[in-house]
Amino acid sequence: MKKNFFINAAVIVLILSVSFLACKKNGTPERNARLQVYLTDDPGDYEKVFIDIKNVEYNITGDAVTGWQNLPGVYPGVYDLLTLVNDNDTLLADAEILSGRLEQIRLVLGPDNFVKLKGDPQLIRLDAPSAQQSGLKLNIHQDVVGGVLYKMTLDFDVAKSIVKTGNKKYMLKPVIRTMLGAVGGSIKGVVRPNNFLTTVYAINGVDSFGTYTASNGGYLIKGLAPGTYSVYFLPSNASYDDTTRVNIPVVLNTVKTVDTMFLHQ
Repeated sequence: MKKNFFINAAVIVLILSVSFLACKKNGTPERNARLQVYLTDDPGDYEKVFIDIKNVEYNITGDAVTGWQNLPGVYPGVYDLLTLVNDNDTLLADAEILSGRLEQIRLVLGPDNFVKLKGDPQLIRLDAPSAQQSGLKLNIHQDVVGGVLYKMTLDFDVAKSIVKTGNKKYMLKPVIRTMLGAVGGSIKGVVRPNNFLTTVYAINGVDSFGTYTASNGGYLIKGLAPGTYSVYFLPSNASYDDTTRVNIPVVLNTVKTVDTMFLHQ
């Protein structure tokens, strides 16, 4: 297998419909899982519902007092929940977390929570004292595996979450359903020599997903749909040949380790 043939083949695959994952040079430890948190909503009889999300915390220890950590990669802001209906969602956080048992997450809300009634031009403040002070705790109690990408969806039920307490007075008592699942499986391995960069593609039909080797030669490609893949190695050092491994099985919620690839000149 020579470079020109495989470079041309790779270009054809990319043109046909490539989804390239812009992964960092992959030194991610296998003990880390990747968690993406999405926010969505069930409709309610309002024109707008604004929720002020300041932070997201997670707990993998089960200790309700000292076990909380800030989830990295959070996108704080004021979200209009009624733009997130009918299978629409928005990415709330994208983070690496330690593998193990994810017990709970907690949403910390700010003060800028409002509802807008239909036909009323004014915004009405939503009182949410408990969620603002200590955070809204959501039970998960599921295992996460290192090297696997997970999607968590927070389904906010607006109709049940907003309670009228008086004349134009409303309280926010969030009712949220959580769903956590693995997004496909992963492929990992090592390339030798490792004193130069190698691009690694996982190819299944016309779909291609890529990453780069880290300084130790390791690579990890996450979020692959179950199926059988070819893994194509393209070294940046032109004196080494590109090569391909075939028939690599990917299983949901599993990390497939490929035998070490020794590149040849």
